[in-house]
Amino acid sequence: MNWQKQLKELKYSHLERTAPAFFKASGGRTMKLKPYSDKTANGLTRCIIDFLTFSGWQAERITNTGRMIDRRRTYTDVLGRKKQIGGMEWAKGTGTAGTADLSATIAGRSVKIEVKIGRDRQSAAQTSYQKKIEASGGIYFIATNMQDFIEWFYLNFKTEIYEQRKSPPRFV
Repeated sequence: MNWQKQLKELKYSHLERTAPAFFKASGGRTMKLKPYSDKTANGLTRCIIDFLTFSGWQAERITNTGRMIDRRRTYTDVLGRKKQIGGMEWAKGTGTAGTADLSATIAGRSVKIEVKIGRDRQSAAQTSYQKKIEASGGIYFIATNMQDFIEWFYLNFKTEIYEQRKSPPRFV
């Protein structure tokens, strides 16, 4: 089974469990779902979060961007013309430098997932962050596509976990 079908099946099962009335009213498994794609960083991030969440684990997107500060001022000169001075400034975020794109808890383990698409590579801050996570016993993974992520997931988190939890379906 390819990963798109697997993810679609997980979503149907999740909706059936968590919102049975909505699931039934929306047509059940014939319901039209937004297609999954791992061609962009946002698409792959959505795929991973949905896969983990629908499988019964916790996953969330982490953002460490700062914010824009508007330092522009408008005034009217002596001839009545409007003038603007100043500019926009970027304030640095308060999060940890190099933090991963996703944070998850799988089978009681802390997992950090960095999403890299195409020619995107880890920065020095991200490499340093990875070393800190791994040194403290956490798991760090760089996801470049959904198929590789799913294979990594099943290699590291054996299917026996699913037999203990009973809720998520098994796909191998």
